[in-house]
Formats: sequence, C-alpha cells, structure tokens
Amino acid sequence: MAARVLLRWSPAGAGAGPRLPSGGGLTLRGMVSSASRPREDSWLKSLFVRKVDPRKDAHSNLLAKRETSSLYKLQIHNVKPECLEAYNKLCQEVLPKIHEEKHYPCALVGTWNTWYGEQDQAVHLWRYEGGYPALNEVMNKLRQNKEFTEFRKERGNMLLSRKNQLLLEFSFWNEPVPRAGPNIYELRSYQLRPGTMIEWGNYWARAIRFRQDNNEAVGGFFSQIGQLYMVHHLWAYKDLQTREDIRNAAWHKPGWDELVYYTVPLIQEMESRIMIPLKISPLQ
Repeated sequence: MAARVLLRWSPAGAGAGPRLPSGGGLTLRGMVSSASRPREDSWLKSLFVRKVDPRKDAHSNLLAKRETSSLYKLQIHNVKPECLEAYNKLCQEVLPKIHEEKHYPCALVGTWNTWYGEQDQAVHLWRYEGGYPALNEVMNKLRQNKEFTEFRKERGNMLLSRKNQLLLEFSFWNEPVPRAGPNIYELRSYQLRPGTMIEWGNYWARAIRFRQDNNEAVGGFFSQIGQLYMVHHLWAYKDLQTREDIRNAAWHKPGWDELVYYTVPLIQEMESRIMIPLKISPLQ
C-alpha cells in the first residue's frame, strides 16, 4: 500500500503553508513499498530543488546595448616594480597614436595605474566600434605596424604577467565618455555564480538609478571571452572621502538595501581597485 504523507499545518490556516514537525522531518504513516519510493523521492525533491526558467536567447543579446555593436577590451598588466615609470612613459608615447589613428576603428576609453589594490599594475580599457570585425581589423593592422611591434617587445620586458577580457556593456548603464578631472576611479569586479547573469542584470537595471545623483557611474560591463561570468562596474569620484559619502548616501534611499540583499548571494568573489588615470587617459 502506497505511503501517505501527512503534514502538520500551522494554526494560522492553509494560507500560512505547511510546517514541519518539531522533530525536523516529515511524518510518514503506512507501509512503503519499494515500487513507490522513486516516485516519492522525486516528489520530495521537487519541494526543494530550485526551478530554472528556460532561456531562449544568449545573455549578450538580452543584456547588451542593441543600438551599438561596440566591443570592449580590458587589459590588466602587472609591471615589474622597478619598471613602472618607464612603462607609463612608453604607453604615453605609443597608445595615443593608436587612439588617434583614423584608420583604426578603436578608441582608448581610459588608462590607469592601480593606487589601492594590487600594486604596480596598469589597467587599459579599449572600445572597438563595430564589434569583432573591428577588433580583427585593428589586430591585423597592428601586426604590420613596426612601431607597435617594437613597443610590444619593449613592453614585454617590463611585465610580470598580463591578462585581458573581451566585454560588452550593459544596456542600462551609462556609456563611458571622456570626462574632465581630476578624479579617482574605482573598478569593482564581480565573479558571479554561473547561471546568474540574467538575475544580476535584472536587479542592477533598477539599482543603477540609485547611483546617478553625483554622476559617479561611468560604465558597466560583462565578460564574453576570458574569465566568464565576470562583471565590471567603473565609478568616478573626486576623492576617497567623496566616494565614502556617496556610497553611504545610497543606503538612505528606499529600495537600495533590498537590491543589495538580493545581489550579494549571486557573487562568488569580488575585488575593488582604486585607480589614478594617466595623463593620456580620456577619463581624467
């Protein structure tokens, strides 16, 4: 005879939902046949297993700006401590030439040194207007550029390590445009749990509205190639105290605490870099 599962209900009535017995388990009465166990196990699991809504489109199509086809490249270079000054000088001589070359469909968005965070580090952000074809076009032209080839060789001797990511920008974030300084910049990087990018986008589409009062929001991006399920938020502040004041003010706005509460469980790891722009950076 199949088992009958009896749940104790709270005195508040059926609307309060089922309540487990004080012993911590479900009360089972009746004899359980071996044939009925798989069906019951499946039923019990359905109470606790999270249901995932099926997606019928790529994250990039759901979250990225459709009106543009811009692709971004984030470069992070760890420089030998004794070479940082020479590295900055070399970059300031060569990178503007690529940025200003009309035949290269790319633009330097910003270039910085990390101030707080991992030391002796350089961060560059490029935009390729036209997506992957533009990226390929620039790379092919740079391979034939003797000055850039020599630049890469000289730069390579100054580096301990380097990595890059290809990114798209969130549709609901500000587009990074040149701004006057002086400012400090914060790059907040989040490693999300796989499968949570859509949830993150849904929450931050509302959360970004809480962070626009002081023009601190610069750009928001998510990775396509490189370390996946990575999100980067770029912010600008006058100084560290202004950063502290603006971030504290957000907690006094109704709704901000709720959005933080729901986004924190989506994160596996996070990192904050405070950065100082180089003189050639369009973001000052």
